[in-house]
Amino acid sequence: MSTEVQPRAAAAGRVQIAERTLRQDRWWLQPLITFAVLGAFVVYSTFRAFWGRYYYDDHSHLLSPLYSPCLSDRCGTAPHFSWFPTWTYIATPAIWVLIFPLGLRLSCYYYRKAYYRSFWFSPPACAVSEPHKGYSGETRFPLVMQNVHRWFFWFGLLFVGILTFDAVESFRQGASGQWGHMGLGSVILIVDALLLGLYTISCHSCRHIFGGRLRNFSKHPVRYRLWSWVTVLNAKHMQFAWVSLVFVALTDLYVWLVTANVFSDPRFF
Repeated sequence: MSTEVQPRAAAAGRVQIAERTLRQDRWWLQPLITFAVLGAFVVYSTFRAFWGRYYYDDHSHLLSPLYSPCLSDRCGTAPHFSWFPTWTYIATPAIWVLIFPLGLRLSCYYYRKAYYRSFWFSPPACAVSEPHKGYSGETRFPLVMQNVHRWFFWFGLLFVGILTFDAVESFRQGASGQWGHMGLGSVILIVDALLLGLYTISCHSCRHIFGGRLRNFSKHPVRYRLWSWVTVLNAKHMQFAWVSLVFVALTDLYVWLVTANVFSDPRFF
C-alpha cells in the first residue's frame, strides 16, 4: 500500500460566506469605543482651536497645551513667540500649533490602526469583512504621506520640551512673576508633559533610532541599552497614546475654567 501523499487540488476561489462574520463575541465594541473617544477629542479640540479664548491665565501662568507655544500677544507675560508675524492672526494660535502634534498622532503607527478600523472599517475587527472592494495599503496618495511620521517625531520631542517649560513657568505667580509658588495647575501641566513625553519616547520611530540598521548589538552597547529601555516603553505605547490624548483635553479644560474665572487655581504654597 502506497503512503505517498498526493497534492491537494488548488481551490477555485475564496469561500463565499453570506454572513459578514461568524464571530459571536462583541467584536464591534472596541472599534465603537475608539470611534467615540477619538471623535469626541476631534470635536472638542476643533472647537477650542477655533474659539481662540481662555487659553492663558496671567495670574497662575497656566498655558493650555493646545495653544503652546504661544504665537499671540494675548498670552500676557507668557515668554513665547508673541512677536510672531501678524499675518498669522488670520487663524487662532492653536490652528498653527496643532499642525505638529496632530501630524504626529495622525501618522502614529498605533493611531493608524485605531482609526483605520473604527472610522474606515479597514477592517473593523479580525475575521470581519470590510466594505471596501479594493485595498492599496499605504502605497498611494494620500496614505503614502503617513511615512512623514519619522519627521513629526522630532517635532513631538520639541513640543514635549516646550510643554515642560510651560510647567516650570507655572511655578511663578502674578504680574511680578515671583518664583516659588505651586498650584494644582502646575501639577496638571507637569503630568501632561510627562505623559506626552512617554507617548513620544515610546514611539516606534524612537525605537528604530536607537536599534535600527544595526547588525550586531554587542558592538553598540550604549545603543542596545537605550533600545532596550525604549522597547519596554514601546510595549505600553497604546496605553500612553490614550492616556496622554485624554489628559491633553482635560488639561486644556482645566486652563479654560481657571482663565474664565469659574474657579481659582488652588495653591499649595
